[in-house]
Amino acid sequence: MARGWSVREMSARTGLAAGYLSQIENGRRPPTQKVADACDQAFPERRGWFNEYFEELRTWAPPGFKDFSELEEHAATLRDWYPGIVTGMLQTENYARALLKTSPGVTPEVAENRLRSRMDRQRRVLFREDPPAAWFIVDEVAIYRRVGSPEIMAEQARHLIEVASLPNITLQVMPAVEHPANASGFVIADDSAWCENVKGGYVYEGEAVMPLPVLFDTLRGECLKVSESAALLERMIGTWNRLGARARTAMRTADSVSK
Repeated sequence: MARGWSVREMSARTGLAAGYLSQIENGRRPPTQKVADACDQAFPERRGWFNEYFEELRTWAPPGFKDFSELEEHAATLRDWYPGIVTGMLQTENYARALLKTSPGVTPEVAENRLRSRMDRQRRVLFREDPPAAWFIVDEVAIYRRVGSPEIMAEQARHLIEVASLPNITLQVMPAVEHPANASGFVIADDSAWCENVKGGYVYEGEAVMPLPVLFDTLRGECLKVSESAALLERMIGTWNRLGARARTAMRTADSVSK
């Protein structure tokens, strides 16, 4: 305001997208380390004030106003649980696309933007040069729930097996039994956590995170062994392949009858 810059001019000077800057300005998106660095370069006379403010912000900002993606990108450990569906970090592109299309009122453009963001998150976190040690609990219900098509589900099960074979990842399936974490999914990145619900999610740090590792370990105690989980996923590939073949046969039969 003091310099009379528009958001577009600020965008040109920092390299940050104008829409993104506008969301930060209006309190709809949290600032990140990248934003602080860009602002310090745009305002050198402030002598690093933006980075100092960003560090201070991390200690007192309310839940939901912190950027969890930046926390998990630098985390040494991850623990991930999501009820009912395959967690976003492990979704294939086809599975994620089919799932994102179910959001009420979502346009194809918005769905594709969300898809790109989800796939990019996987690359930044799981497949970076120094990937975290990660533990994933996959809900058994998720591998039975059809998302998209039988072919997509068979592909998703194969992907889970491939990811589980990575040396830094432990993946176990939670059987369809009673457990204490039905209400929401959560990801623990070192000493921070993201908890999600139908309206959005919140970032927690400090004492608020302390019960979550205990909850995660409680879930793991109910899980199948790693080898049993892999065997179940292999069986599900066969099941989904058979269902897909049956559906294709029924479709061919229906076509021949109609002709």
